[in-house]
Amino acid sequence: MPRWKELPTELDPRVRQLVVRLRRLKDHSGLTMRQLAAKTGYSAKSWERYLGGRSLPPREAVEAMARIEGDDPTRLLALHEVAAEAWGDRRGAASAPEAPRTTEATGTAETAEAVEATTAVPESLSAGTKKARLHIPSPRVALVAGALTLVVAASAAVLVVTRPADGAGRAAADSLSPSAAAASSRSKPTYACRVERIDDHWYAGNSRTQDALLAYGHAGPKVAEAQCLLRRAGISPGKIDGIYGPLTQRAVKIIQKRAGLPNDGLVGPHTWKALRTGPQAWKAHQG
Repeated sequence: MPRWKELPTELDPRVRQLVVRLRRLKDHSGLTMRQLAAKTGYSAKSWERYLGGRSLPPREAVEAMARIEGDDPTRLLALHEVAAEAWGDRRGAASAPEAPRTTEATGTAETAEAVEATTAVPESLSAGTKKARLHIPSPRVALVAGALTLVVAASAAVLVVTRPADGAGRAAADSLSPSAAAASSRSKPTYACRVERIDDHWYAGNSRTQDALLAYGHAGPKVAEAQCLLRRAGISPGKIDGIYGPLTQRAVKIIQKRAGLPNDGLVGPHTWKALRTGPQAWKAHQG
C-alpha cells in the first residue's frame, strides 16, 4: 500500500473527503498509477494531481474509479458534486479583483501633477508662444494653489448640500430598516422537530424522504429532517439548522456504527432506514 503525502492544509474539507475516498479505492484495487490510467482513460500524471488534492477529478474519472471496484458510483458522485461546489467557491475567491488602492496623503500632489500634465506646452506650438509661456512666474506654484482652491470650494459645497438632507437620510434609513430585517430573517430558514411515529417509522415534519443522498456541505429541509431524527435517537447533531456540518457528520457516523452500517458519514437509503425505524429495530435486526 503506498504511503500517501499529506494533503494541502488549505484544502476544503469537502474536497478532502472525496480525495481520501478515492485514495482508499485506489489502495483497495492494488493498481499502480499506470494500470489505473489504462483502466480509466486518464493519464498517470492526472491521477497524481487528483489524488494529491492539486486538481479536482472530472465526474467521469470518479465514476470510472468506482466501477473498477464494482462499487455503486452513486455515493462517490454525491461526494464529487459537493466537492465541485467547494472547488468552484475557492477558485471564485482566488480570482476576485483586488480593490484599487488610494493614497489620501498624496492625493493633492497627484492632482496638481495631473493638472500640470494637462496644461503642458504642446510641441506643435510656435517658438514664440513657448517663449511667452516660459516667462510666466512660478507656474507649478500657481497650479497647486489653483487645485487647492478648487478642493476647498468643492468641500464647502458638499457640506452645504448634505447638512439639510441629513435628517431626511436618517428617516429614509429608519423606514427601510424593518424591511431589511425581514429580508434577513427570510434568508435564514428555521426548522422545528415535530417528531411523530407513522406505520412504525419516525418523521420530524421536514421531509418524508427515504433515499435522498446527503453529504458534508449539503443544506435544506432533508438535512434538518436527518438532524431531528439523530436527536430523537439520542445523538446530538448540533443545532437544527439544516446544514450538514462537522457535528452532523459525526452524529451520522455514530448512528451508522451502532446500526452496523459502514460509517462513511453519508446519509443514503440504509441510513435513512436506521433513522426512521429507531434503535429498537437495529437491535432486533442484529439479534
